[in-house]
Amino acid sequence: MTTGRPLNLFYEEPERDRWITLDRYPRRLIRRVIRGVARPGGHKRVFLNLCAGLQRIGIAYRVNDYRHALDNPHEVVCIIGKPFVLDKQRWRNPILFGAAGYSHPVDDPDLLQRLPVKKILVPGPWMKTMCEPAWGNAVEAWPVGIDTGKWGPSATRKAFDLLLYDKALWNREKVAVQLVEPIRRVLRNAGLSFREIRYGCYQEREYRDLLAQCRAMIFLCEHETQGIAYQEALSCGIPIFAWDQGGPWQDPSYFPNRVLFQPVSSVPYWDDRCGLKFSNAKEFEARLGDFWDGVQKEEFTPRDYIMENLTLEKCAGVYSAIARCLDS
Repeated sequence: MTTGRPLNLFYEEPERDRWITLDRYPRRLIRRVIRGVARPGGHKRVFLNLCAGLQRIGIAYRVNDYRHALDNPHEVVCIIGKPFVLDKQRWRNPILFGAAGYSHPVDDPDLLQRLPVKKILVPGPWMKTMCEPAWGNAVEAWPVGIDTGKWGPSATRKAFDLLLYDKALWNREKVAVQLVEPIRRVLRNAGLSFREIRYGCYQEREYRDLLAQCRAMIFLCEHETQGIAYQEALSCGIPIFAWDQGGPWQDPSYFPNRVLFQPVSSVPYWDDRCGLKFSNAKEFEARLGDFWDGVQKEEFTPRDYIMENLTLEKCAGVYSAIARCLDS
């Protein structure tokens, strides 16, 4: 691509009728009245943050201009997601696909044969390793950037010590008994104040307010392909004590009958500045003192990690460079 040519971005959310033809429209309105403005999901956040980053570094783009793509088959199309966009029309353009795409190559085993896909982006390094046997050199890890202005340190007085962020998705009853409740008990015995937040059950404003009031965060999730929420906390200068158990990818849509892959990580973008990790309740108790001592001594500098690696500008620049390299 020449420097001045806009990127051709494509992203759509599927919305289907449920009971009668065209009922998706009144259902959308009713949801908004009852629930308020919906918090963007992870895939949509990838698209929105990419657009914001491109704007900041002055790279022009057009969105969902299918006619332009048809009329200019030599130009690269950047299909961020979702996967159904791949079938919206007969693509002749070279395709940069992802990172809001498939969870695993088994979802579309003939992808590289049936479409002119030149590069597939996945959110993180362990997912890249998982997809390489099927996609080979076509797959590349690319994380979307974090809005470090919106998610920044706060001068708000700290109201409590720790925010317990619960994003445990699988085997909830087992995790509650073997991990969450022991963590609560250890925190109470240590005299540390904490509040809890559950993934999917809060508004963005609530999360930002809680981050402004806490000194550190405990992050519970079996595995993350990128982990935008924990990275937003790091961007706010909040050190994290992360449950990183490793082991297999446990998504029940794939595991154990369709896909067996390990190891995974709950914090795929991380270094020692971000905080500490633990693998189970016993290690949580053993390492909590070290983590909290580091918090009190201000030994962790998590925002520095984000500023060096995961800003909107840096990640959008990498995305643009990948897209431009596909133009031949």
